[in-house]
Amino acid sequence: MYFSEIQAFISGFPEFLIQLGTALALFTVGLTTYVLLTPHKELALIRDGNASAALAFGAVVVGLAIPLGACLAHSYSVLDLVVWGVVTLLVQLITFRLTDIFLRGLPRRIAEGDVAAAIFLMSVKLGVGIILAGALTDPSLSLFRAA
Repeated sequence: MYFSEIQAFISGFPEFLIQLGTALALFTVGLTTYVLLTPHKELALIRDGNASAALAFGAVVVGLAIPLGACLAHSYSVLDLVVWGVVTLLVQLITFRLTDIFLRGLPRRIAEGDVAAAIFLMSVKLGVGIILAGALTDPSLSLFRAA
């Protein structure tokens, strides 16, 4: 009765695990890279109860996950996922760093608990993540847009 659905699950499940594992590995590398590049130690600040640091780091988590999710949804293979995943992570990390440079004293302000600075930084990180995700649409859809 449900043999075809079960067969489809059995045949697709290994690919699902490979793609999921690859995306989670990229996500972990992106978060680790961000933590290493950030001049202030957000995780220590979060452990100390700093809400600004929690907002800023939470935005990093979501801001990296959004474009990676789009990569996962639109990739044709694991290699495609890795290539576009690395590209989106690099763009996000560069954007995060440029925002930190643009808002002088941002690490100090977050360490001091400046929620306004953290909310602005959060908005930039999430906004760029959403734009990146939109840029990762299926290229074959462009055929329909041109018509």
